Amino acid sequence: MSLLRNVGTIGGLTLVSRFAGLAREMIFSRVLGANAVTDAWFQAFIIPNVFRRMFAEGAFSAAFVPMFSKRLHGEGGIEEARSFSNDVLSVFLPVLIAVCAVMMLAMPLVIRLLGDGDSSPADFAMEVDFARIMFPYIALVSMVTLFTGMLNSVSRFAPGASFPIILNLVLIANLLIGDHAISQWGWTTRQVGYTQAWAVTVGGAIQLAWLYYWTRVEGFRPRLLWPRITPEVKRLSIIAFPAAIGGGAYQINTLVQLYFLNQLDSGSISYMNYADRLNQLPLGIIGIALSTAILPTLSKFVGAKNRAGTDRIQSDAIELAMLLTIPAAVALAICAEPFVTMIFQGGRFSLEQAALTGNVLAALVLGLPAYVLVKVLVPNFYARSDTRTPVYAAFISLVVFAAMNVATIGRFGVVGVAFASVVGAWINVGYLYAVLVRRDYYRIPLKLVGRIARQLVAAAAMGAALWFTRDLLTGWYDAGLFARAGALAALVICAGAVYFGIAFAIGAIDRQRITTLTRKTPVPASDGPDDVAE
Repeated sequence: MSLLRNVGTIGGLTLVSRFAGLAREMIFSRVLGANAVTDAWFQAFIIPNVFRRMFAEGAFSAAFVPMFSKRLHGEGGIEEARSFSNDVLSVFLPVLIAVCAVMMLAMPLVIRLLGDGDSSPADFAMEVDFARIMFPYIALVSMVTLFTGMLNSVSRFAPGASFPIILNLVLIANLLIGDHAISQWGWTTRQVGYTQAWAVTVGGAIQLAWLYYWTRVEGFRPRLLWPRITPEVKRLSIIAFPAAIGGGAYQINTLVQLYFLNQLDSGSISYMNYADRLNQLPLGIIGIALSTAILPTLSKFVGAKNRAGTDRIQSDAIELAMLLTIPAAVALAICAEPFVTMIFQGGRFSLEQAALTGNVLAALVLGLPAYVLVKVLVPNFYARSDTRTPVYAAFISLVVFAAMNVATIGRFGVVGVAFASVVGAWINVGYLYAVLVRRDYYRIPLKLVGRIARQLVAAAAMGAALWFTRDLLTGWYDAGLFARAGALAALVICAGAVYFGIAFAIGAIDRQRITTLTRKTPVPASDGPDDVAE
């Protein structure tokens, strides 16, 4: 199966998930607005997800997938892979339960450490309650990550890419009920916030059931055994530990961001969340899909010492990432306020709040290509069982981020926090690429540099067209549903037509290369690093 097809499967389902998440946030902003309740809810939702990304998605996947895949495709086949996964599951789950128990007991201290100890007693109690209700989600979704890694090893990408849709649907349903409860039964936004917190844990349980079903379909039959530290489980832990520290650096960055946002006015966490929702749309579709798709192939080529294949996959990933990410960043930066107004404004979310969120988005998307490039470059290290280099890059980025916040938060507020994230992300990319070059793991081919330069030219022309079109549509952005939809469609069509039209005209998109990306026949390794590997 081609890289583009794998990315298409993951990216297509991720697209559905991201749009479902966007719909969730659209309803969330209208039902609950941006205030102390929404800040508390978003903060509580971030905390378990920080631990999930630290221990499960980053560290665990980076170590587990290559080890599981090796056993699955080795002499032992599915039986050896099944035994290994059951041993891991039996150790992994008790550790997760213990982490949940400790964190739930320590939650008041955690909230104070995040810089929000000065809120009123009622608000502080609400923040602690929300976090405690949602924290078990980490155990549920970490099991989901284990099952996803197993399925990805047999190129069954769809179940793992689709499970976030389930949570979004559960949360949307609860919000719609909550809106009815506010208008018809006299509920407060605080009461709806509590039901929304419980909906997270319920959604996690449904996600786990979904992935468990698909692992059974593939014949893995996960079972809980008496926990035992086998040599392979021990080796997994040794490999995963540095990756957990590296993932910790990224997630500590999120917690540090929460700390600084808590120093600002009420609603700042919500503004950042709504802006990041739009920023995450292309990041999730492009970056996460590419990262997930290329790791198994990179691992195969690195293990076979196939330098040409490794270079091809890495170049393909960078080219696809920049082809789609650069125009997305330019469009979101220029039309930040219109997009936020069209999508989020209404109900309890005012025009003034939409304008502030637009400013945050305009700053945040300056780092969008960097966020995606990090996702694309890190698998090159993981494929070589090098989980330490991303750690160093992440911690350097964290130090820069914290220093930038200290320097800018007083003057620029929440926009300064967003810009600090951008600077840290580009520092991260620069360090990762410099190490790849120094170790002779990978160097961007000149042909790829030329295509990216032409993509920038096409994106600049698109930006000029959007600047003009944006002003023509003023007044439509906060009008009725059909006017908003029409304005959004006009901006998207304008951006797409100008960018891809000019990109094709000046050679930013290679037609022959796109054809090669979609074919199933493998390209010989001798074709060189500018050709695609299937």
